[in-house]
Amino acid sequence: MSPIPSSNPVAAPSASAAAAATSAATDKNMFLQLLVAQLKNQDPTQPMDSTTFVTQLAQFQQLESTNNMSTSISGIQSDTDQMVTDLNPTGSSPTS
Repeated sequence: MSPIPSSNPVAAPSASAAAAATSAATDKNMFLQLLVAQLKNQDPTQPMDSTTFVTQLAQFQQLESTNNMSTSISGIQSDTDQMVTDLNPTGSSPTS
């Protein structure tokens, strides 16, 4: 088994993960603002098609689930990286 490198590969992904989380939060807020504006400004005599509305809500739910899954996976990756670092802080192979 080859040794795991001792460099900290978490620093770069965590910065990009933070940027992605900020972007996702912005996209989520923008989507909700557009949906609310669409509902506020619709013609009362011709309301939005219910199928379209349900489709948009389903898309939002899928986006939210994907973001939650991404956050969970990032947490698992960070925990795993920390465990590897704690178990082998010098980067040397335990068999040598």
